[in-house]
Amino acid sequence: MKKYCYGICFLISLAINILFSIHLYVGDGPNQEISCRSSLTWSEKAAAEAEAVAAISCSGHGRAFLDGSISDGQPVCECYGCYSGTDCSELSPGCAADANSGDPIYLEPFWMQNAADTAVVISGWHRMSYEYADDPMMSPELDKYIRKLHSVAGNAITQDRYIVFGVGSSQLLSAAVYALSSQNSSSPSNVLASTPFYHLYKDQTRLFNSKNFVYRGDTNSWQTNNTDVIEFVTSPTNPGGELKKKSVTGGKTIHDHAYFWPQFTPIPGPSDHDLMIFSLSKLTGHAGTRFGWAIIKDKDVYDKVLNYIYLANAGISKDTQLRALKVLKVAMKADGKPFFEFAYNQMSDRWNRLTSVFSKSTRFSIQRRHPLHCNFFHQTRQPSPAYAWVRCERQEDNDCAAVLKAGKIIGQSGSTFSAKDRYARLSLIKSQDDFELLMQRLTELVSLENHNIEIM
Repeated sequence: MKKYCYGICFLISLAINILFSIHLYVGDGPNQEISCRSSLTWSEKAAAEAEAVAAISCSGHGRAFLDGSISDGQPVCECYGCYSGTDCSELSPGCAADANSGDPIYLEPFWMQNAADTAVVISGWHRMSYEYADDPMMSPELDKYIRKLHSVAGNAITQDRYIVFGVGSSQLLSAAVYALSSQNSSSPSNVLASTPFYHLYKDQTRLFNSKNFVYRGDTNSWQTNNTDVIEFVTSPTNPGGELKKKSVTGGKTIHDHAYFWPQFTPIPGPSDHDLMIFSLSKLTGHAGTRFGWAIIKDKDVYDKVLNYIYLANAGISKDTQLRALKVLKVAMKADGKPFFEFAYNQMSDRWNRLTSVFSKSTRFSIQRRHPLHCNFFHQTRQPSPAYAWVRCERQEDNDCAAVLKAGKIIGQSGSTFSAKDRYARLSLIKSQDDFELLMQRLTELVSLENHNIEIM
């Protein structure tokens, strides 16, 4: 009887193993997306290395990277501001809160939660050519997903429009000026923007020093009958976060929509301008990927922008385009609701806390926000801009950045944005550590004010 039972158990075990092997190596049939006919080979080592580095905690106040420094054969933690030590566990006492840059690390937790779906492992022979099979410089699949993205977000018209990829929005801004500028060097186009504005508009225009265009300053101070004008229209504005629907001058326009996403502003409807520029860095937080795109209506302008990108660097990195594609696929899951809700909740919470602190101050004020109906969320919501535009109210505080610096807060002066230095910009999109320290320093500063203690 015992031998008979053993035999039955052996046959059952053998049958289960055969069925499991068939499922593992043959799969579920022709409709299976990825067949498991063979085990992983060359990618195993790369995946193991990536997992090992990702597992290094750095006390939650930093990160280790595959391309980072190595010490004793191990990757070294790169600590966030004010933290140090081998595992980033040591907080520097009295450290200043750095709210200077627009480094969008606030979305890091979302991408850590979606690590599996956004990981990119590529072979050594991945896209070695300059060109794709169907396009010299741009991935047709990425183009398709960008159009889908705007349809989901409802923030831009892409139908019957051309799309050009660039090295971030920075390169596309200069390419757009080139494409719209006069071809007559004796009468260059006049480049303008409304104060306060992103300083790169002025800096790039002056740097390239072309005979076909020249930077002329603020739109409100421009008084001439010359109609050859190229105007930067930033919406939402940087800083300030205000929506702008039209230009001041009525000339040719470049609509910078880097922050025109549901986490920063309500989306009242799709933008439909001749030339619009967007950036992956402010959408998903992947600033280091350096990827942006322009949506262009006119074929001649499109050709000129494309030619600029080709001459500048023969196109955009194929590795960059692959990562952008992976990230956008995840961002658009469930019609973008999980991603945009997460991003909006992060920014909304920061603004609620920031507003609470500034409401107790008479020395400092921040921009007013006005609720609007958002077509993406289907409800009325407050804007939650990427930056706080701080004004120092006391007459003697004519250098607001210096006042904040004395309170151990590093911001950008108003003159950086061609505004008065009575203003300063504070970034709200850095890491959670950076934001918590900023809130601590602002609370201390307002507390001193309320106790009539001068810090200057």
